[in-house]
Amino acid sequence: MLHLLYVLAFTILAFLAIANLIRNMLTLGMESQRSYAPAGWSAGNGTTSRPRPVPHPEFLDDAGNVINEPLLVMRSMSVEDAREHLDALYDSSPGNSNSGDSREES
Repeated sequence: MLHLLYVLAFTILAFLAIANLIRNMLTLGMESQRSYAPAGWSAGNGTTSRPRPVPHPEFLDDAGNVINEPLLVMRSMSVEDAREHLDALYDSSPGNSNSGDSREES
C-alpha cells in the first residue's frame, strides 16, 4: 500500500513539473517576441518609425561612427619566430639573472 502511495505522489509531482516546464517555455517564448520601447519613447508622441538599433560600443570609433574594418588582424608566424620572440622577452625580463648564452637549449 505504501508503494502505491509513493508511485501516486511521484506521478503527481512529475505532472506538475512537466506542466510548469511547458508554462515557463510558453512564457519565455512570448517574452522573447515582445518589443520594448526605448526610454523616453511613448506611444502617444506620434512617431511610428522603429528606433534604430544601437551597435555595441566596441564597434564605434571615437566620433561614434561604426567601424567597417576588421577588429583583429593576426599575422601568421613560424614556431621558430615565436620561440625567438619568447626567448627575447625572457632574456629582457628584470627578474632574469642568467644570460641567454648560459641557458641550455632543449
